[in-house]
Amino acid sequence: MKLSGTPSDELPAVLAAGATDIQTIFLSMSAREPNGRDADYLEWHSLDHRPEQYRIAGLRHSIRLVSTPACRAARLVSDAQYDAADHVMTYFFAGNAAFERFRTLSAALDGPRRPFRLPSTYAAYFHLAGKIASPKAISGADVLPFRPARGVYVLIERDAQAPNALSSIDGVAGVWWHRGGTSSEPGHSDNTGIQVSYFFLDDDPIETAQRLREPLQQRWARGEAVPLFAAPFHVLVPFEWGRYLP
Repeated sequence: MKLSGTPSDELPAVLAAGATDIQTIFLSMSAREPNGRDADYLEWHSLDHRPEQYRIAGLRHSIRLVSTPACRAARLVSDAQYDAADHVMTYFFAGNAAFERFRTLSAALDGPRRPFRLPSTYAAYFHLAGKIASPKAISGADVLPFRPARGVYVLIERDAQAPNALSSIDGVAGVWWHRGGTSSEPGHSDNTGIQVSYFFLDDDPIETAQRLREPLQQRWARGEAVPLFAAPFHVLVPFEWGRYLP
């Protein structure tokens, strides 16, 4: 369906209604469950652990992504630090979020309520650095994470410029990008100089990944960023826990 009308970001009266207060994301990347119990984990996490997080003041949104073998084959770059990841979980927080409660609640939900863990490969906090919506999306950049998506293209780079121009690629509804900094959180690495971009997709993730391939290669050739990870993911479909698994 082709949407019509003036994009929200061009309507002052719409923008005057308010803007997102999201400032920080928590990114968690995990590998496949060694015994093939991914679907069981996704069911538990989606019906128990994830909704409980909304008790925390300042949590605004969350999104879970899954990689299929076809998604993995379409990866353009995959540094060893991120390569094992086939699951991506992201929480979006307001600037006044109580991160200590996030840790405390997670610990409280452990024990018999957590059947097992996926093998964690990477976890870090990032700060929202910019956002842009494609005019074709009609919805404004502030609300992109809340808009239904068929998938997300995850781009991790070092010393990166803003990826504004890539929002014009067919199938991309818009982009949010986030930058790291020295973290004092236990178990989290210093991610200074790292930028994580989420491309929210209206079209098939694999097909959109092919359209992004050349523009991304040109971006890196121009020295606009050092690529570390560039990969399409599907958005998890509730109650179809095994849909995007091998």
